[in-house]
Amino acid sequence: MRLLHIVDSLEFGGLERVVTDLAIEQKRQGHEVGVFSLLATEGFAPELQRAGVDVFIGHKQGTADLKMLRRLRGLIRERRIELVHAHNFVPNYHAAAALLGLPRKPVIVGTCHDMGTRLANPRLRMYYRWSLRYTAGLAMVGKQVHDRFIQEGFVPESKAVTVLNGIPVDRFRWSAERRAQARATLGVAPDTVLIGAVGRLVGLKNHRLLIEQMPALLQRVPQARLVIIGGGPLQGELQALIEALGLQAQVRLLGQRTDVADLTVGFDVFAMPSLTEGLSIALLEACATRLAVVATAVGGNPEIIRDGQTGLLVPAGDGPALQAALLRLAGDAAERERLGQAASEWVVANASVEMLARAYEGFYRRFLSA
Repeated sequence: MRLLHIVDSLEFGGLERVVTDLAIEQKRQGHEVGVFSLLATEGFAPELQRAGVDVFIGHKQGTADLKMLRRLRGLIRERRIELVHAHNFVPNYHAAAALLGLPRKPVIVGTCHDMGTRLANPRLRMYYRWSLRYTAGLAMVGKQVHDRFIQEGFVPESKAVTVLNGIPVDRFRWSAERRAQARATLGVAPDTVLIGAVGRLVGLKNHRLLIEQMPALLQRVPQARLVIIGGGPLQGELQALIEALGLQAQVRLLGQRTDVADLTVGFDVFAMPSLTEGLSIALLEACATRLAVVATAVGGNPEIIRDGQTGLLVPAGDGPALQAALLRLAGDAAERERLGQAASEWVVANASVEMLARAYEGFYRRFLSA
């Protein structure tokens, strides 16, 4: 199968991570795979290229970049692409626009990777709805995403299926050696209870709420520490909050890292205080790493975390509930082990990248044969 994935960019993020892993697995399974990034990008591009996946850069300028659309159209014709897989809303309408009038069109399918908060923008909503006329099928990354898009009328039910995200599970397997190396790299003492978070430093990830719980937590668990991996526009604001609370010795922002899998294995607790999520790749990775998780009950999080069984769920924006859950896990190593082990087993059984690739192949063939 000749496939082309289209993304906004390949900069580090959950959507980009899952597209990278999926494309590499599809290449491994024998498909001819490329990834087209609308924007100039680096990020995951070198990883894709090392795996033999071709990366193409659109150098998009502005909302309607005709030069970029011609570049995309020419690439699709030259490589005789059979199926275009657009990831989220802007790539979807660019795929549809690039193929207008093409006598021999490939099939277009899309994936909705989140709860669609960006579709509050009227212009984006209009363009996306237009593009759905030319989109054969849409995959939703979880049941909550599926139900929202159907109920809001964004996507026709006849075109929608649910395909859970998946990850390369082996990359995140726990071992005592990996844990020791991670904690040495992070510079934490053996008795430290290390709480960690992974995600872009943006408002919807709500890292501010997590940081604000640390003074009270430290009163009960003085050996607790917090690290947050990820970059973003709120880095300066969050650093100022850490300093205002006098937490410079207990809370660190590590910035964007390329060695996330080698660091998270050193955590004791994984915290996800987000206000919204699709089906989070960072959360799947944390579960595969056998971490005890505290996550908000938003989006696809409850599809991964069963409260009290594979982790703890708290209401979004509820500081006292988040603090209580963190305190519960920080003080109970046996509970952390129980929840982490159950979470790891769930990911292996339900969310590997091999399962993801098989699910998408069935999804593709359904529409290629229509």
